[in-house]
Amino acid sequence: MASPRLRASLCQLFVVVACLSSTCLALYEDQVGVRDWHQQYIGRVKHAVFQTQGTGRKRVVVATEQNAIASLNLRTGDIYWRHVLGETDNIDALEISMGKYVLTLSKGNTVRAWHLPDGALIWETRIQAFQGFNLGLIKLPVDIDGDKVNDLFVYSGSILTAISGADGATLWRVDAAGSKNIFIEKVVLAPEEGKAYGLGFFGIMGVALVEIDLKTGDLSDLKSAELSSMLSTEHLHVTSDYAVALQSDAESLVVALINSHKELIVVETPVSSILTNPGTSLKLLSTNLEGVISLSSDDQTVILKVDPTTGKLSLVERLTGAVAVSDSLSVLDDKYATAIVEFSEEGSAQNVFNLRVKGNDFSDEVQKETVKLPSHRGFIQKAFLNAYVRTDRSHGFRALVVGEDDSLSLLQQGEVVWTREDGLASIVDASPAELPLEKDGVSVAEVEHDLAEWLKGHIMKMKATLFLATPDELAAVQRARLNQADKTKHTRDHNGFRKLLVVLTKAGKISALHTGDGHVVWSLLVPSLRASYGNPRFSPLKIFQWQVPHQHALDENPVVLILAQADPGYDVKGALSWIDVHKGTELQSVKLSYSVTQVVTTPVTDSSEQRLHLLIDNRKRAHLFPATEESLALFLKYKENAYFYEVDKADQKMHGYGLLDLVDPSTGNIKEGYVFESRKLWSIVFPAETESITTVVTRKSDEVTHTQTKVLSNRDILFKYLNKNLVFVATVAPKDKSQVGAVSPEEKTLVVYLVDTVTGRILHRVSHPNMQGPVHAVLSENWVVYHYFNLRQHRYEMSVLEIYDQSRLPDKGVIQLMLGQHNSSVPISSYSPVNLEVKQQSYFFTFTVKTMTVTSTAKGITAKQLLLGTVNDQVLALDKRLFDPRRTLTPTPAEQEEGILPLTDSIPISPQSYLTHSYQVEGLRGLLTIPARLESTSLVFAYGLDLFYTHTAPSKIYDSLTEDFSYALLLVTIVVLFLSIIVTYVLSERRELAEKWK
Repeated sequence: MASPRLRASLCQLFVVVACLSSTCLALYEDQVGVRDWHQQYIGRVKHAVFQTQGTGRKRVVVATEQNAIASLNLRTGDIYWRHVLGETDNIDALEISMGKYVLTLSKGNTVRAWHLPDGALIWETRIQAFQGFNLGLIKLPVDIDGDKVNDLFVYSGSILTAISGADGATLWRVDAAGSKNIFIEKVVLAPEEGKAYGLGFFGIMGVALVEIDLKTGDLSDLKSAELSSMLSTEHLHVTSDYAVALQSDAESLVVALINSHKELIVVETPVSSILTNPGTSLKLLSTNLEGVISLSSDDQTVILKVDPTTGKLSLVERLTGAVAVSDSLSVLDDKYATAIVEFSEEGSAQNVFNLRVKGNDFSDEVQKETVKLPSHRGFIQKAFLNAYVRTDRSHGFRALVVGEDDSLSLLQQGEVVWTREDGLASIVDASPAELPLEKDGVSVAEVEHDLAEWLKGHIMKMKATLFLATPDELAAVQRARLNQADKTKHTRDHNGFRKLLVVLTKAGKISALHTGDGHVVWSLLVPSLRASYGNPRFSPLKIFQWQVPHQHALDENPVVLILAQADPGYDVKGALSWIDVHKGTELQSVKLSYSVTQVVTTPVTDSSEQRLHLLIDNRKRAHLFPATEESLALFLKYKENAYFYEVDKADQKMHGYGLLDLVDPSTGNIKEGYVFESRKLWSIVFPAETESITTVVTRKSDEVTHTQTKVLSNRDILFKYLNKNLVFVATVAPKDKSQVGAVSPEEKTLVVYLVDTVTGRILHRVSHPNMQGPVHAVLSENWVVYHYFNLRQHRYEMSVLEIYDQSRLPDKGVIQLMLGQHNSSVPISSYSPVNLEVKQQSYFFTFTVKTMTVTSTAKGITAKQLLLGTVNDQVLALDKRLFDPRRTLTPTPAEQEEGILPLTDSIPISPQSYLTHSYQVEGLRGLLTIPARLESTSLVFAYGLDLFYTHTAPSKIYDSLTEDFSYALLLVTIVVLFLSIIVTYVLSERRELAEKWK
């Protein structure tokens, strides 16, 4: 038996170990960036202006399709500053004035001036404008109001406006429709004359040319002519000498010019005489070329010169394949340069392009370079040219190009100076995937460091813990934390923190991001989704988990399925593509002759661990994939439990369907899957005259529920209603009146329904008077939380519904629960009678919500957190206990023991609730939560214009040591205590022996 001193020493050892292993409950400044990362993007560039004059920073200012304005470092591509405008604030034009102002035209009616060095907004003005017409912002070479700042000219439809460049004040405004009865489509300057020329239309098929006095805005010398057909104004080319447009039926090119007799002459040239195979996608590539025009079809591009006297077109050059043509760049007073980027050849890993710079009228070639880009960039879609002066005083050229994958690259002297992955700003869907298992015989220590480095690192950590480290050693420890090799390895880790984020972009590109630091592991511009001659362009819709190997993890790689929809007007309606997640290659693709309206993922997997999917077409027929005999045999056993539903928002109805037999089992089309007919089982008709369906939310298909009961403070038990077929539906009334102020509060009502999608039964209905949408909701386990606007209180609210099954209460014995025998004889089915108890509560909330989700963990043991994407583009994590409908003003001690919080009228928000810290995820659109193997931790990925990734522990980190835990200090402490125990034991034995000899 141990002596009292020995027992005391052992107790001291356990206390010290327990103290050292306590978890860290705060986030320190030096921990930001250890487990999270933030990446900024700008999106697909549509306007670019270079600023390389003077001795300041060389930069390029860009405007994107995602309504972002940014100033980029011309040498590195880094962002100096960036502004993201509203979702409807489309940027129509971009200019730089006087080397210090950035001018933008948005929505055709808002002109802004930004300070070029720091992006500060100097002034903003709104003008009258017509929507649906060509828009333009022109930097004038004259100072109209005499304030020594060049002024601006804006045209929009029939409205012509001159604006002061100093403060945005309106100098003059002219309505061409009122005075000349025409609508202006394009304006060009004639600086030497102090005038501008505008091309417009009147009537149905009339074209007109008018002179504009820049000082006063007077319109004069109207020239007009009749056309044989209407013109397409999407691409219009206008110079001071002529105007060129394409007919709306794409049959002819129309040239309008003024002859020596001041008459307007219109010349029509058939497209078939220019292009051997016009195809279906004719367009003018550039609308700002000097002396020539560029016409593109499906498989070729021609450069045409316009005779300014007769209007006849002559062929300058014919190019085949993918071609991008830049606007003309003024090099000197009378010299212009234009870049042509043409596809040369394709290799296994690279695309080769020829960059040629042409001089005036394309008569001479100033420069030619060959550039190689990775194949996943695709073809170059746009090019912006810039000139610089070499050491020998000659002109060199650089080109800013936009790839098919929406990436942005700078080309100079035949090399790629830098590339930005701005296609990641338009992610349409994301899905997690596991990394490969670590190979046998390769240890983590060998991959990270050698033994000496490992020991050195731990010694520095111990010195930092004991406050003995120098500033350089502290900096080295911090760098090691941020750049630890284990964090970015391409193999799985024990805790499940290292994963792949498989993202699908709007451009049809799929990329795998490493959760360690967000770097791109691989990228693939999906071959089957790319547009080619005679084939449509596909719009990616969604990613599905197709094959997730567990038993065959060493032999098989994970596979994802991409669903895409074809452009209208083609026989091909959609496409499926299977992508190997580890290799980044396309395994198979299928073109579909039917439109896919829904994809149903079944819980059935075949022997290769491929998940069975049902593709529902527009005829409500179900196509089984994978289309193999094995999958068919497995699915036939499951078919009686296969149901799907649809929501018809146009008719305000919901329909539920079951499956019938195969359409033709003997001649099943393996390529497009086995086909099953469906039958309508139920319908729900919402009041179409008053209510409008606004939100439909279902549970996550892979959600794990740890327990189906809830134990109350009085030791009573409630059974959760865990119906995977439950769906949340929200409607607003009156119909189509969702804007604040459209109707009075008394007329507005929000109605929510809980519907069983197998039987069509409405399980619960709640009406919220004086409320309106938009409604955002999340459904998890047996509860739903939704967010809406209270018109009476002029505040946002969030409500919670918790659903419990009262029909199972007679069989709630604790012993049966422990043995897993509760209700074992009663099957849980949607067709079983239910007696539900719904608890509900509402709370005021501070923010507008853009998206909502809930955390997920491996076993579902950890408490839940609601993740909300707020209007200020941050991610807010709120404990689910805040939305407990059983909260009271004064909870009893038993309820406090259960974890019930005191009731408040609003949801409190603390600064520590922001998962994004001080970052903003601009344009936040979606949130993805991923369970780690560590039960306490959930991984969070937020995407929009920016990307953000982090970890969250809703119940704190209760099942692991923290990352900064000092193992060296623990080892030293244990050794010291062990030696102390031995010394104490020896001294104790000697003392006892000495006492016995007395």
